[in-house]
Amino acid sequence: MTSGFEEMWAELLPVGRSASSGGYRRFAWNSADAECRAWFEQQARDRGLAYELDRNGNQWAWLGDPHGQGAIVTGSHLDSVPDGGAFDGPLGVVSSFAALDELRDRGAEFGRPLAIVNFGDEEGARFGVACIGSRLSAGVLSQEAAYELRDADGVRLPDAMERAGYDPTAIGADDDRLSRIGAFVELHVEQGRYLTEERPVGVASAIWPHGRWRFDFHGEANHAGTTRIEDRRDPMLTYANTVLAARKKAKQAGALATFGKVAVEPNGTNAIASLVRGWLDSRAADERTLTALVAEIEQAAAERGGRDGVRVELTRESYTPVVDFDGPLRDRLAKLLDAPVLPTGAGHDAGILASAVPTAMLFVRNPTGVSHSPAEHAERADCLAGVSALADVLEDLACQ
Repeated sequence: MTSGFEEMWAELLPVGRSASSGGYRRFAWNSADAECRAWFEQQARDRGLAYELDRNGNQWAWLGDPHGQGAIVTGSHLDSVPDGGAFDGPLGVVSSFAALDELRDRGAEFGRPLAIVNFGDEEGARFGVACIGSRLSAGVLSQEAAYELRDADGVRLPDAMERAGYDPTAIGADDDRLSRIGAFVELHVEQGRYLTEERPVGVASAIWPHGRWRFDFHGEANHAGTTRIEDRRDPMLTYANTVLAARKKAKQAGALATFGKVAVEPNGTNAIASLVRGWLDSRAADERTLTALVAEIEQAAAERGGRDGVRVELTRESYTPVVDFDGPLRDRLAKLLDAPVLPTGAGHDAGILASAVPTAMLFVRNPTGVSHSPAEHAERADCLAGVSALADVLEDLACQ
């Protein structure tokens, strides 16, 4: 098991890695994504598993009847945020194959079908919506809405899929598949620093409600060297003030608000911008707090825009309500593993599927507390502890 995990990890490590930043650029339907997908398929075939690609481009590796009832499914994703770390997503997929290997070494006898899945475009780095593969499968994202998604170069999602050799005409809700799943358990690197030295593995209790909002600040393009300060309608000022307001109001609310992406037009050093687009990621412990926080940020932007002569538009691009993982399943796993239970502010495919399938999550300790960065890390011993914990869970659920 140990050598298998490390061999798989070493194979994936260079795929999509930037030589300049050390981070990963595995975006949906690009060449690095294709390499990751080929790796997944090969891992499935090497183990004699039935490989399957579903209607939304998600990859499945089956032990047992893919059409049987009550299947136990595990896995995660292989894509990344821009210059992300090595562990977010891939740790869950690699650990799933390694856990299956461990169970076979134990001589486990499976009473239910078992599947390992790689959900496509979980991070939403290319098309701006997180968990596209699982959202489509769960019917949370419609085909019509998916067809409207475009990347920064104006490429439509279905066109990107088609160029990568996939059929976009079939995407949509996959109710029949989900109805055959008895439980989905996703292992993930911890995103934060809450697990102690004595506890390398934890169980998730819930996911905070979260979403992405696009702020469009419309001003007036002009010359940076000839336009008087009092004559300017500079959207960058309104944007900057909104960033500061978001931080202040989030802190007051005990919530989170982050402007991590910005686009400027015409984007010239000596030009006052005509348009600034800023994307807000916001999360809170409950939906009421989150709704109020975003409204306060919007109000602050509009008030500042009024003083700057800038028009502000707000568009909600995605939203996930609070997710409470299946209580009996969560408690069962926490007792089985003698593991602490902790919430998370990050979204996951498990959270999307929770409305249709009993879901649970395992977290592997991250000593840096850093995620979505090349500094993201988990120690080798903790990764292997995660594999063994996942194997214990799968044996408990699938070998009855």
